[in-house]
Amino acid sequence: MSRRPPPSAYAAAAVLLLAVAGPLLAPDDPDAGNLRERLLGPGSAGHPLGTDTQGRDVLSRLLVAAAPSLLGGLLPVAVATLAGGLLGIAAGLGGRTTENVLLRALDVLYAFPGVLLAITVATVLRPGLLATVVSLSVVLTPAVTRVAFTEVRRIRTAEFLAAARVSGAGAASVAVRQVAPVVAPVLLVYASSLVGLAIVYAAGLSFLGLGVPPPAAEWGAMLDELRPSLLTRPEVAVLPAVTILVVSVVFNCLGEALRRRAGAAPDAPDAPVAVPAGRPPLTEAAR
Repeated sequence: MSRRPPPSAYAAAAVLLLAVAGPLLAPDDPDAGNLRERLLGPGSAGHPLGTDTQGRDVLSRLLVAAAPSLLGGLLPVAVATLAGGLLGIAAGLGGRTTENVLLRALDVLYAFPGVLLAITVATVLRPGLLATVVSLSVVLTPAVTRVAFTEVRRIRTAEFLAAARVSGAGAASVAVRQVAPVVAPVLLVYASSLVGLAIVYAAGLSFLGLGVPPPAAEWGAMLDELRPSLLTRPEVAVLPAVTILVVSVVFNCLGEALRRRAGAAPDAPDAPVAVPAGRPPLTEAAR
């Protein structure tokens, strides 16, 4: 099998590079408006992608919004991967009581539709990036925990773990030195498949006014600001939605490519599995 990075990896790297360099590449001040130039169409002089309802350059705002929009998707996945990994290892190695308590508690969260749970948590917090990260971390952690627990359950009777215990290694040492290196690659592959979903969720929270607040540029917030012009300037109004779609597809393709490289089978169970609406799918092993 070729060790060259998949094409989606180059596309994801390009997206991240644009997010970092966005403020430098923006042709205009993203917050400077001109009501005389409001809702100009794509291709207008000085505004390649047109202007929004306040006369601000859409291209500049899309570029500047890339950083907070991607952070709203990447940070929750990182937090959920770390928290879910720790909880999954604890449930897998902690005995029957610990396993039941942790997994049943997380099943309560997993029973709620992901979108509804994210909105509920974000409503309690002050609108901003922190609310997005906390709410989406709560949504994603149960699924990651299940994946980590399944992998730990697969290896917890392995001979190398028994040998480590016989040699006098404590529970923490076994978890860190023996189990974590085995679980980490599985979680990283699974986490890569969650990034696209998290970006869409983060944009949805901002669209509802629960994420990054205006006047800061963020793709979901831009979509909400341009919503009134959907009938008069649809070619401008849909640009944030198209950006969200393209970026989420790029990261979904990257996750799928990494999963295939890791040898994981695609999600195609013989019988349909009920998954709460808006939830990330579990891997075949975790089912």
